[in-house]
Amino acid sequence: MPSTSSLQLTVDAQYCSPYAMSVYVALLEKQLPFTLSTLDLDAGANHAPAYAASSLTARVPALQHGDFVLSESSAITEYLDELFPDPALYPPSPQDRARARQIQAWLRSDLLPLRQERDTLVVFYRPIRCPLSDAARRAAHKLLRVAEQALPAGADYLFGQWSIVDVDLALMLNRLRLNGDPMPQRLADYAALQWQRTSVQRWLDLPRPALK
Repeated sequence: MPSTSSLQLTVDAQYCSPYAMSVYVALLEKQLPFTLSTLDLDAGANHAPAYAASSLTARVPALQHGDFVLSESSAITEYLDELFPDPALYPPSPQDRARARQIQAWLRSDLLPLRQERDTLVVFYRPIRCPLSDAARRAAHKLLRVAEQALPAGADYLFGQWSIVDVDLALMLNRLRLNGDPMPQRLADYAALQWQRTSVQRWLDLPRPALK
């Protein structure tokens, strides 16, 4: 097995990045030892020349493994799954793995109005009182439609057993659920169940600084 002695994960100082959370959970699920460091994104620490050069995209999370540094969360989780395959982060069948990657890519590239109006401060700090704009309501409708279609009836997980994509989808659903926005009960129950997972609870318990 490849060495795990030098795994270091860099995340945001507020522990609010959904993508950092995804990688943090992945490392815990694989029971890989790692050190955790933070960057103050509000101060622009991710644009410091050394970090920008090593991470390539100047974003968090970034995983350093020996001399190799990788940013972009889904690239990191796929890297970890290839290097340390047991336990798996992705479903076993090629079709399900492809669907899982599709959902990950979609969650990271679409639904911008919802991500802006229900940012992750809703999830990790406090709800927002303002109603959704028309654009954000359309994005929320799309999210709920896709989640309803992707989650099999009566299932706890998207692909029969837990995968990292359950955390990613639950995070997006929790932007609505934890803010009290309307959603189908089965999706609310699904998102709440993922939030009880031990690895997710470890992320939730990290010491967040007070909002300024």
